[in-house]
Amino acid sequence: MGTDERLAERPERDEEAVSRFVERFAGELTQAGMQRMAARVFAALLVSDKAALTAAELGEQLRISPAAVSGAVRYLTQVNMIGRERDPGSRRERYVLHEGGWYEVFTRRDEVLTRWRKTLCEGAETLGADTAAGARIAETAEFFRFLHDEMTQIMARWHQRQSAVSPPD
Repeated sequence: MGTDERLAERPERDEEAVSRFVERFAGELTQAGMQRMAARVFAALLVSDKAALTAAELGEQLRISPAAVSGAVRYLTQVNMIGRERDPGSRRERYVLHEGGWYEVFTRRDEVLTRWRKTLCEGAETLGADTAAGARIAETAEFFRFLHDEMTQIMARWHQRQSAVSPPD
């Protein structure tokens, strides 16, 4: 039995439980620094079977205003966590999760850490390695170098794992 057939046979999901999950996961994302409304919209898209919803569907599901939806999707689009698509033959936009979205998020985070490390290295040089502040800044830069090296390896392993699980079309 194919995946589509198994999914079609699933009983109706408990929308109240799904809503609780969306709010819980959005809360986790908010605690990690994401804007609250963006976190809620992202979580709603994540639980959508098609990974896509219109602004009206998001507003209805989350019980939020069109302005709140607009601000959240603007943020999520800017940080490249979602995209916009037009419904065929319609002016209505649908917001969609990007394939491999987490991979992209962490790749961009790694780029930020690399920029921070470069700036910190310059700061350590400016302050002097023989000063307490310079040593602290140098250690922070080295920590970011370590994170970068580890993240590069982790992302390569993830890519290999996904390639093994999902053969190319």
